[in-house]
Amino acid sequence: MANRADWDAYADEYQSTHGEFLGDAGFLWGPEGVREDQVRALGDVAGKAVLEIGCGAGQCSRWVLERGGRPVGIDVSNRQLQHSRRIDEEHGVVVPTACASAARLPFGDRTFDVVFSAFGALQFVADAPALVADVARVLRPGGVFAFSITHPTRWMFPDDPGEEGLVASQSYWDRTPYVELDDETGATRYVEHHRTLGDWVAALSRNGFVLTDLHEPEWPPDHDRTWGGWSRVRGLLTPGSAIFVTRLVRLT
Repeated sequence: MANRADWDAYADEYQSTHGEFLGDAGFLWGPEGVREDQVRALGDVAGKAVLEIGCGAGQCSRWVLERGGRPVGIDVSNRQLQHSRRIDEEHGVVVPTACASAARLPFGDRTFDVVFSAFGALQFVADAPALVADVARVLRPGGVFAFSITHPTRWMFPDDPGEEGLVASQSYWDRTPYVELDDETGATRYVEHHRTLGDWVAALSRNGFVLTDLHEPEWPPDHDRTWGGWSRVRGLLTPGSAIFVTRLVRLT
């Protein structure tokens, strides 16, 4: 609930700041600017039912639609989905969306061929194993689950794009959630959860997924964009994102 309110408040600024970089129908996996056309994590989406978790303004789902897929996007923020509708109206192309949390996917069993999340959504879900189990439920056997997250090693470092962001300050194995409180009311404003690489692999393996690829994008030599804690200073030395590519081989 806290993250929903926070994203509703931040959505306009987010789209104003990053919308041009993302593109109205572009598929970026993270701040490094790596595109699905390069990674090919989803494979051929033509004719496939595709679910995007944390779709924001629907840029990635719109990319899927242009390539013959049948996308549906969900996001916890209603304001982000209003931006998706705005872009739909500008282009005359509609991506179906629903305001829903990844903590409980509002879809039937074996509904999708592909499920993906392109950066910035999964760390807000408290129970990662339950999330992965629910993805397995809505995927058809053999389906693809691909997602990008802040690289887990980043948890050790301050969220600072400068030199100070290169000095480790806390344990990689400290899974205490990061919580921001409202200065006036003391209410929770924002919560982000940390999992190690091993935590993700275990959750995937126990729910019938096989890891087929793990991308750790290098910082492009001609890329100077700073996005939060992502910057050229840090990106040339340590990974900022991780892209997991998996396939469902059995149902639990």
